[in-house]
Amino acid sequence: MTSVALLDYGSGNLHSAQRALARVGADVTVTSDPEVALAADGLVVPGVGAFAACMDGLKGVRGERIIGKRLAGGRPVLGICVGMQIMFERGVEHGVEADGCGEWPGTVELLQAEVLPHMGWNTLTAPADSVLFAGIDPDTRFYFVHSYGVQKWELADDDLIAPAKLTWADHGGPFLAAVENGPLSATQFHPEKSGDAGAALLENWVRAL
Repeated sequence: MTSVALLDYGSGNLHSAQRALARVGADVTVTSDPEVALAADGLVVPGVGAFAACMDGLKGVRGERIIGKRLAGGRPVLGICVGMQIMFERGVEHGVEADGCGEWPGTVELLQAEVLPHMGWNTLTAPADSVLFAGIDPDTRFYFVHSYGVQKWELADDDLIAPAKLTWADHGGPFLAAVENGPLSATQFHPEKSGDAGAALLENWVRAL
């Protein structure tokens, strides 16, 4: 059975994520132990709340080092919601700027929408060769709850590395809904709250581990 570590750093909907991953056949361990998180086939980094607070919690369990070590070894990591946002260089909330993990260049900023937070079901535009969205109908809706996001992809293409697969959604303007970039994948929406659609995505991720 595929082993998945769900990183416990004081921020994230751990129980629903654990249930959702177990539903698709993963052997899930909720942990803040670096050895366990490094040894698992896959690591899931959840996250809810403010960017800066999530980064503080992550650093408290040396989570940024765990993520970096896994990615350096080509070991899969999946970030969810703020767990996606903290993979970027920085976040700006209420005028406060905080450093992220820096795995991707870019800034998490307030969405340019009249109604915030962006809460509820929304459709996506995924690339045809996506692994996460393989077999999922293009009209499928996923569940979002956030006011901030990444509205511009800033990682330059590299001739030696396959370009990232980018999935976009729209709420007052386009924002990144998911990224697949080598061993690092992330979703701005909550697959664990997205019913059968979210289960299909998590199953795709687990199957690829």
